[in-house]
Amino acid sequence: MATRRSVWQLLAGLPLLSALVPQAEAQEGPTAVTDESPTGPPGTTMLTVFLRHDQTKTVIQINEHLKHTGWFRDFPPAGVEVVSWYVMMGVGQVVTLRFAPERLREVNILIERAAWGGYRTEFYPTYDYRKLYEELRRKMG
Repeated sequence: MATRRSVWQLLAGLPLLSALVPQAEAQEGPTAVTDESPTGPPGTTMLTVFLRHDQTKTVIQINEHLKHTGWFRDFPPAGVEVVSWYVMMGVGQVVTLRFAPERLREVNILIERAAWGGYRTEFYPTYDYRKLYEELRRKMG
């Protein structure tokens, strides 16, 4: 069994190891970040948010809560793209957003401040698999 000290020694040596291992050249293809990246242009990320209805409240009560907290006024924040927004019966709403990664905290705080109390939330990093699947299907099919 590893001791705490040996674990910290291993972790401390990782930067040195990465400096010694040659870095791979950027590859073309599905793993390279290009203008056609599954998450969108370089410097963007996608996040899917499940807004699960609080089933102890009616839709009218949920909407009143959201109005009171500024949800309708503030979501999504300016500069955050809504890629899709679906209602899933029995679940609630599923919203996929695209934004610069440094805005993640801002998006999270807005959801905590305005959506909680009307929704239970879940967050999932996301990318668009459709083009990748079609390419794989052509290769494998």
